[in-house]
Amino acid sequence: MKISFENPDKVNGLMTITVEESDYKNEVEKTLKDYRKRANIPGFRQGQVPMGMIKRQYGSQVKMDVINKILGENLQKYITDNKIQMLGQPMSSEAQKPVELEQPAPYEFKFDIAVAPEFKLELSGKNKIDFYEIEVDDKLIDQQVEMFQSRAGHYDKAETFDPEQRDLLKGDLRELDENGNTLEGGITVEGASLMPQYIKVEDQKKLFDGAKVGDIITFNPTAAYPDNDIEVSSLLKIKKEEVAEHKGNFSYQITEISRFVKAENNAELWKSVYGEDTEIKDEAAFRKAIADGLKEQLKGDSDYKFVQDLRAYCEKKVGDLTFPDALLKRIMLANNQDKGEEFVEKNYEQSIKELTWHLIKEQLAQANNIKVDDNDVRESARQMARAQFAQYGMTNVPEDYLNGYADEMLKKRENIDSFVEAALDRKLAAAIKKVVKLNTKTVTLDEFNKLVSE
Repeated sequence: MKISFENPDKVNGLMTITVEESDYKNEVEKTLKDYRKRANIPGFRQGQVPMGMIKRQYGSQVKMDVINKILGENLQKYITDNKIQMLGQPMSSEAQKPVELEQPAPYEFKFDIAVAPEFKLELSGKNKIDFYEIEVDDKLIDQQVEMFQSRAGHYDKAETFDPEQRDLLKGDLRELDENGNTLEGGITVEGASLMPQYIKVEDQKKLFDGAKVGDIITFNPTAAYPDNDIEVSSLLKIKKEEVAEHKGNFSYQITEISRFVKAENNAELWKSVYGEDTEIKDEAAFRKAIADGLKEQLKGDSDYKFVQDLRAYCEKKVGDLTFPDALLKRIMLANNQDKGEEFVEKNYEQSIKELTWHLIKEQLAQANNIKVDDNDVRESARQMARAQFAQYGMTNVPEDYLNGYADEMLKKRENIDSFVEAALDRKLAAAIKKVVKLNTKTVTLDEFNKLVSE
């Protein structure tokens, strides 16, 4: 077997593999003998089928399979041994001539190889990159306290609707005719729930101000929720497609008013947040626990922003790289055959940006001896689980429950790549912060969110 590799412009590689008969003959014969042992052909005992018949029936396919296997193994071995940084998969070359396997060897196969552009990126203390520390101020702690109080809140009965409160109304809805009378055969919904605060149109919302239990309000649901057929269909208990047939007024007789009451900031709330065994005994300790939790949580946000800024800094430092565009588009098309060339042209530029950052990250990871293992991936899943629980105010989730939730997420193959990337970013941020000079800036959470969204 002969293998040659040409790479005149550094990014478009052409690999030529010449396969001789000696490269595949023994493996083909061995495979055909195995076929013969297992062949079950009428008129012949098993294992006694003439080899000529086996060769005529299976020879061409076996030969093709063996040669394809040899090509794949040797191509990958050559790339690995010669440390070629290949992008995507090898493509049958446009210079490939038809190969007639019925003819005697040798056979010549050509492959187009997309090679990553060469560049060298070095970071040191001479490089200065912004790092944003998010200040945990009283405003942020107050917001968190209020969030906990709201999550632990409850509804009490009230007699009069207050538009300044989170009042929930229950009542009976009846469709009216154009004269304001109950429409015969029209829609009737008993015990319909309504929160007037979320009505979009002001004059419809004001109809409920000061309403009491027993009052009858006449309003128009489609006018109250313009361009929101889903909201109207939910209220009227009909299909979305049926909303257009019910654009008139409805009466709403209030049978119950419930007012939302936030939980008191007391020991009961502290236990609901941090568990029955919490050592928090007063409001000051509660606020300190919140502050400590926020600081830890916001470290991840700061690192996320740091990786964003690191990316921008490195991309500027590296500059524009030359890629084998035509070949990469062929590879992209081969991987998205159902989407076509229009998809490739539309998304190619963004894919190159992501590929450039991927190559930069690989180089940084290698320079800083960063490796991602199974424990790192599992920690990414744990952090994701912890963040999801935190969204629901659950900050004291038991470790075994957290681990179980993370393990369930890891069972889904589509999650793995994102967890690997999260682990790499986390370890990259930790490593590079020790290498470069940090231009540390303290900002509020609002200021930080504006920076991230820019």
